[in-house]
Amino acid sequence: MDTAARIARTIATEINATPAQVTAAADLLDGGATVPFVARYRKEATGGLDDTQLRTLSDRLAYLRDMEARRAAILNSIKDQGKLTDDLARAIAGAETKSALEDIYLPFKPKRRTKAMIARENGLEPLLRAIQDDRAADPAALAAGYVIGAVADVKAALDGARDILVEELSENAALLGALRDFMRAEAFIAAKLIAGKETAGAKFSDYFDHREKWSAIPSHRALAILRAAKEEVVTIDIAPDPETGAQRAEGIVAQAIGIRGSAPGDQWLRQVAGWTWRVRLSNTMYIDLMTELRKRAHDEAIRVFGRNLRDLLLAAPAGARVTLGIDPGIRTGCKIAVVDATGKLLDTATIYPFQPKNDLRGAEATLLALIAKHGADLVAIGNGTASRETERLVAEVLKRLPKGVKAPTKVIVSEAGASVYSASELAAKEFPQLDVSLRGAVSIARRLQDPLAELVKVPPESIGVGQYQHDVDQRQLAKTLEAVVEDAVNAVGVDLNTASAPLLAHVAGLGPSLAQNIVAWRDENGAFPSRAALKKVAGLGPRAFEQCAGFLRIRDGKEPLDASAVHPEAYGVARRIVAACGRDIRAIMGDGAALKGIRAEQFVDDHFGLPTIRDILSELEKPGRDPRPSFVTASFAEGVNEITDLKPGMTLEGTVTNVAAFGAFVDIGVHQDGLVHVSQLANRFVKDPNEVVKVGDVVRVRVTEVDVPRKRIGLTMRTDGEAAKPTQKPQGSAGRATAAPKTAGQGGFGAALAEAMRRK
Repeated sequence: MDTAARIARTIATEINATPAQVTAAADLLDGGATVPFVARYRKEATGGLDDTQLRTLSDRLAYLRDMEARRAAILNSIKDQGKLTDDLARAIAGAETKSALEDIYLPFKPKRRTKAMIARENGLEPLLRAIQDDRAADPAALAAGYVIGAVADVKAALDGARDILVEELSENAALLGALRDFMRAEAFIAAKLIAGKETAGAKFSDYFDHREKWSAIPSHRALAILRAAKEEVVTIDIAPDPETGAQRAEGIVAQAIGIRGSAPGDQWLRQVAGWTWRVRLSNTMYIDLMTELRKRAHDEAIRVFGRNLRDLLLAAPAGARVTLGIDPGIRTGCKIAVVDATGKLLDTATIYPFQPKNDLRGAEATLLALIAKHGADLVAIGNGTASRETERLVAEVLKRLPKGVKAPTKVIVSEAGASVYSASELAAKEFPQLDVSLRGAVSIARRLQDPLAELVKVPPESIGVGQYQHDVDQRQLAKTLEAVVEDAVNAVGVDLNTASAPLLAHVAGLGPSLAQNIVAWRDENGAFPSRAALKKVAGLGPRAFEQCAGFLRIRDGKEPLDASAVHPEAYGVARRIVAACGRDIRAIMGDGAALKGIRAEQFVDDHFGLPTIRDILSELEKPGRDPRPSFVTASFAEGVNEITDLKPGMTLEGTVTNVAAFGAFVDIGVHQDGLVHVSQLANRFVKDPNEVVKVGDVVRVRVTEVDVPRKRIGLTMRTDGEAAKPTQKPQGSAGRATAAPKTAGQGGFGAALAEAMRRK
């Protein structure tokens, strides 16, 4: 089997596809196609692989191709040394991971001068072979014949023989594999407090004396322990059970040597086996398992971050409505910005209703005037310092609106990352004359109108939906989050004539440079009349047009299909479908009844298969459909503004702000998110919190625990007799929480509350 076929078969097994699907997708990606484009517009070629499968395929393709290149390099290196045998070649060909390849290559890898090399130079390898061949002989007696030259005495001779055997064992691929399997199954990870670090490391107190199976430790606990070790609060050990594990590990090494009994040679070899484990291989296994644990924890943390980011980006937009944004503050005042339905800045102000100025009347007058002047439909209040006080102020103002002035809806909005955007080069270019803090108010208003369009301006790691985000592999994190943003943007689609450059930059086939060119063309020439006009943009060639066109929308343009997700390459078949209906295309689009008699099969041709025809019919029925859920907001309880206002038993409404392996964090309007532990999410066993809730869900919770000094709030969504269901669920996800008896083994609520304090 050739290399490409082997890679295709491996990936196909991993993503539940066929090798032919993998090969077709790989060819498209190699040709410069993007994942969103392939997932949406090349279903016939790939057999309908979705964006998740394609992302995995792309990542694994790079890994496996790199591994194949390494396999070839190792084969050539050993061949050049004149040491390649048929058995060795078969072993190299059969290695399924990079670590397995490197294990095989260890004996042939160029290395610095070692003790074993020196021992061989001193003629001690024959001594080792003599001990291995004649177990009945006394090793010391055999060694006496090798005391010559640089070998001072019998002990030095035996030490040299031992060094040679230790190196051979350390480079034995089969032994290393067996020890790794043993350690993966039996090892424990233990954390111990470093003396004198009790106070400095108080937040890690759960891990001052902690021990659990390496194979079972959740990623969030692993990351907490790794951070505690990095901050020199604890030491970490990864080892088998001290009473029996070390003996079993030494037995595995002894078995590799081939110890047969208790003769003098066997006894010496058994001592070498123990020494090899204690001094060399136990450390090798520690490094290998620590590397695996770190990667496993990082991968899971990045996966959770990506999932939460996707949920936040695809949160329900309030839509094109005039919005007044408030960035709350006490001493520096509350910054206000009003934006129109398209997000254009209309007005700004600063009010000082709190200490030290206490200008309550002035603040109320300003708010009343701005709401009335601009007809604000929404008030977006940042959820930072003084947010509840500001919300109360707005509530009082709304009661005093003059007759005839419609009261806007007030909404608490996450302001995570708003300050990062405010101080960015992008914000400075967009609002050069505006104070940094006022730019934050603009961002808060816009992210209520359209979370996706505004949040793409903020580095994903600053949005605050991850755990230990600064501890994980930053390159992998950035790559994953960029893919999440790209998939979210293209799933929703982008209005070509209103989108900002940062939003356009995430459209398939574009990027920052082409996005800027598009905006520049729009500024100079006005709105794009059609998708075809994109070809006039500098640098946007046929390939980029092919990739991006289907994801860009033009409302009320010359070509009705430009408002849909139908790709320009398929306009011909779309018009054949419309012609079969006998009506004008504008009358057909959005009228599902007009398409009832259409059979997709009759429009299949050599260029477009059934999947594409069905997608076209769906678009004609609901052109430019937004996959995001309807807009719903949480209503915070009156009189509950601080953690001190909470009492166990209270039932409240809140918004899910973060989902972790151990539970979900919910904003209930008291500045400190509460934790719904995984055991409290539903009246049934929940393995993955994401089965029940996602970021942005509006849920009802009951307070179970309030720890004011440590700012910890325990919440539950469990109910008596029925599962607690989120008030708002995204399309296609309703009914994920169902009632069932509680299953034992979901404890750790207190520990999870403590974990909440360390998660950032």
